[in-house]
Amino acid sequence: MRVIWIVMDSVGIGKAPDAEDFGDRGSDTLKSCYETGKLDIPNMRKLGIFNIAGMDYGEKESSPKGNYARMRERSAGKDTTIGHWEMAGVISAQAFPTYPEGFPKEILDVFREKTKKGILCNRPYSGTEVIKKYGRQHEETGDLIVYTSADSVFQIAAHEDVVPIDKLYEYCKIARELLRGKHAVARVIARPFKGAYPDYVRTKNRHDFSLIPPKDTILDMLQAQGKEVIGVGKIYDIFAGKGIGETKANQGNDRNMDMTIKLCEKKFDGLCFVNLVDFDMVYGHRRDADGYANALNAFDRKLGKLMGTLEKDDVLIITADHGCDPGYRGTDHTRETVPMLCYGEGLKQGQDLGVKDTYADIAATIAELFHINYTGDGESFYQQIRL
Repeated sequence: MRVIWIVMDSVGIGKAPDAEDFGDRGSDTLKSCYETGKLDIPNMRKLGIFNIAGMDYGEKESSPKGNYARMRERSAGKDTTIGHWEMAGVISAQAFPTYPEGFPKEILDVFREKTKKGILCNRPYSGTEVIKKYGRQHEETGDLIVYTSADSVFQIAAHEDVVPIDKLYEYCKIARELLRGKHAVARVIARPFKGAYPDYVRTKNRHDFSLIPPKDTILDMLQAQGKEVIGVGKIYDIFAGKGIGETKANQGNDRNMDMTIKLCEKKFDGLCFVNLVDFDMVYGHRRDADGYANALNAFDRKLGKLMGTLEKDDVLIITADHGCDPGYRGTDHTRETVPMLCYGEGLKQGQDLGVKDTYADIAATIAELFHINYTGDGESFYQQIRL
């Protein structure tokens, strides 16, 4: 049996009951894409995305092929790590630390000592703007550009001709070891770039150094039962490799989908877990609604090809980890509910699963599909979709 689980990174659908607590009242990522007039996602529409409870836009499908739900996040955050951990069965009651005023001296002094490098910036910043502002100084001095965002991240930007990739990763590992305890940020991120001032561009050599989940996830439970767990894109990074067997590094949405299609053309027994980060990284944070809509259209076309490779017993799950509304103020993630679409020839079709109280219901359902004794958070909805 195979489960293909795709996370459309940041494709929220608004209406989170606690959005106001996060300063995100009224945010709705998919609706902003729809309102561009460019959105064309026939395969997701046929699966039932516009039939989800509370959707007030898009064409509903009269006979959806998939089962569908709106999912709320229970964890105290709205970032990639906390969202993925929750859907894998670990609800985080406390948010990861953030640094709106920059990182404290006690951390940076040790970081300077261990890396023998100076530090530029140390403030929340847009990733494209920070290299534009500090890139030339970085090239002249060799100092590292250290910055954060509204998320729990310690990011290090460096020009690949100034700091080789392996060396940048080494500096990130040093930061990861320092950022423990009360300063345990969710991710330390290598942000390499190339080019000449002022036309710097970030490269695909980004790498995330995440915390290890505090307890076993559905990935560990599958491995314990001898099932294959294949990560595509950022999955390995998000879980710090825990519970992942084979991994395919992130190469952008299109190539990640191509890799997933190739994997599904082969035989395996277990889970293929896919993250598509371009929605968030390339379009959401840059508040590019047209680009976001076009990226969803491109994904939907690849989805059609993927569905053509599915076998009778395969189960396809499509969801998201948070919002990043390209029509909203600021440049940060938005607290939203997310869609969940579930399809398989061996399942019922067109079941409205309503509103789920936690993303972790996905992990519980996957466990029941594989007849695994599940010990994580969430409740299975398998009985609602089984034939």
